Amino acid sequence: MAENENQEVQAAQQKPLFLQSSPHIVRPEDTSKIMSCVVIALLPVTVWGVVIFGISALANIAVSILFAFVGEALFRRISRQKSHVKDCSAVVTGLLLALVIPPSTPLWMTALSALFAIIVAKEFFGGLGGNIFNPALAGRAFMLMSFPAASTTWLKPEGIHTPWYQLSSSLDGVTAATPLGFIKEGIVSGKIANWKEGVSALWQNQNGTFTNAISSNADVYKELFFGNRGGSIGETSILLILVGGIFLLAKGIIDWRAPCALITTSFIAACALGMDPVFAILSGGIVFGAVFMATDYTTTPVTETGKIIFGIGAGLLAVLIRKYGNYPEGASYGILIMNMAVPFLNRILRKKYGFVVPKKVTK
Repeated sequence: MAENENQEVQAAQQKPLFLQSSPHIVRPEDTSKIMSCVVIALLPVTVWGVVIFGISALANIAVSILFAFVGEALFRRISRQKSHVKDCSAVVTGLLLALVIPPSTPLWMTALSALFAIIVAKEFFGGLGGNIFNPALAGRAFMLMSFPAASTTWLKPEGIHTPWYQLSSSLDGVTAATPLGFIKEGIVSGKIANWKEGVSALWQNQNGTFTNAISSNADVYKELFFGNRGGSIGETSILLILVGGIFLLAKGIIDWRAPCALITTSFIAACALGMDPVFAILSGGIVFGAVFMATDYTTTPVTETGKIIFGIGAGLLAVLIRKYGNYPEGASYGILIMNMAVPFLNRILRKKYGFVVPKKVTK
């Protein structure tokens, strides 16, 4: 009997012991399958961005993915670490970064931002699963701080009515303000009194913002929802973003709590601050950030309550930055700031796996 016990102990000691943070959940999907699902969910907005912005959008998407992929492979090779290129996480980072930048961005700036996102924001923290900040948003922040003029120059959308062979044949195009930027600039200059009047000003003076003629606030909302307007490559069509989000929810890849909390908080905060709440949700990167950025496994809380608090904080910060900041968009910074709070939320809202609260005995 003693010999058998000794043999079992020796066999157990020879087995490798893996130490990693919670949650410890076993699922049939591996990282590559999850990342593949994210890429599939991003395909509709990616194709739409190329359709309305032309070759400039396609070139930026290709360059961002290429430099993210090659940058990770070279860094891990130089640092003598195991390669993770097969898990497609670098492809997802590169694609996400491309979708949140202007289609007119010079390609060398896109390449530098992709390298920053992969090497500095991801690999310097230990690679996949160790990064504190969302790499794609960190790359976007790097671009905005380093090249503010290029990061706020937008192309006029050419629309679905333009045949593909007549889309821009070069990286240059006609620039135009985004709906969010148009209103923000009008308020700062004093031409527009407030955000609600700004929505009316959009259809009274389109200024190249939309591809179709509009004549009411309802038309503005419609164009924003379907995506016939200027903006980042992948943030224009709210409809296609939601299609991708529903796909990820159906596959069990993302959780609904953080996105719903972020969008709901943005709506309520916009109402409280005298902004147009519908316009606040449909414009900029609120919905895209909620679906694809606030659901990142590594940079968001693991508990259900933590996800809700994360979404509330990100939505509130996004609207506050839009209202009082010089930059018209605040979704990316709202999520990045809340990324810093994730370790704190996980610590104070710790979930004991396997623990069952005992029932109170009634006398």
